[in-house]
Amino acid sequence: MLHRPRRNRKNEVVRSQVRETNISVDNLIYPLFVVDGQNVKSEVKSLPGQFRLSLDHLLKEVDECMNLGVKCFDLFPAVDESLKDAMGTYSYSDKNFYLKYIREVKQRFPEAVIMTDVAMDPYSSDGHDGVVKDGKILNDETLEVLGKMSVAQADAGADIIGPSDMMDGRVEYIRDDLDLAGFTDVSIMSYTAKYASAFYGPFRDALGSAPKFGDKKTYQMDPANKTEALIEAELDYAEGADYLMVKPALCYLDIIHMLKENFPIPIAAYNVSGEYAMLKAAAQNGWVDYDRAMPEMLLSIKRAGADVILTYFAKEFAQMVKGK
Repeated sequence: MLHRPRRNRKNEVVRSQVRETNISVDNLIYPLFVVDGQNVKSEVKSLPGQFRLSLDHLLKEVDECMNLGVKCFDLFPAVDESLKDAMGTYSYSDKNFYLKYIREVKQRFPEAVIMTDVAMDPYSSDGHDGVVKDGKILNDETLEVLGKMSVAQADAGADIIGPSDMMDGRVEYIRDDLDLAGFTDVSIMSYTAKYASAFYGPFRDALGSAPKFGDKKTYQMDPANKTEALIEAELDYAEGADYLMVKPALCYLDIIHMLKENFPIPIAAYNVSGEYAMLKAAAQNGWVDYDRAMPEMLLSIKRAGADVILTYFAKEFAQMVKGK
């Protein structure tokens, strides 16, 4: 036998030499849930180890993560129902606690990179990502709200804007509004191929942002479709996106790979709440070895082609790397 592939697996040193894919803390973005108030650290029942954090606890969490090497954070607001309305006006209000939190984090940790969420569902009394009229989600009317929201977040100090709404044309609309307001350096990480997935449940528990009627299938993508992701990606790329994101990650590794093969900008993937919750539940029941399964899951996403991974495992992975 001239070729024995096992020779390149015979010990850890050799395996490390020929390893094709490596994942680093630098590749990770840590999603964090924030809530108005003081001294609030409320665990999300369906997301063990993840919390809704008031500003004081958010600053502590960011500090701990920065010391572990995690330096990019995606903040998601849990907004009181009393502040929601049909047009999501609280999203760009000067009184919005979310904007205050962004400012405080950037003031305390200027070297941290803050990504924000742009969609109406945290602020909408209808729980949808767009303006609702007669049971329909209106595309073009939503863009104006998303533009105002994006400028407000950039003004607060956001480094990366993350439009997660899946409205047509929103990347160009947001880019134009940001540029006109002088925020030419603020990046857009577009939720390009965001599927109407069953894996978002724990996230909606965390924010109380489930739709009040119907579902999101008229704007989020059909899980059966692949070519459509190329159409979405071509549009977002042409409209000025700086990153293209696939969400969820694990059931859509082929989509991640396809976008990586076809576009010359960074590809991101969101390792979503349901994926995190499944692994946590299996580990808690002793069905999988968590310390092996968690990095393997992240490695699969990186191997598929993701340059950036949004994941609730970010802090634990960093602790594992540091041996803490």
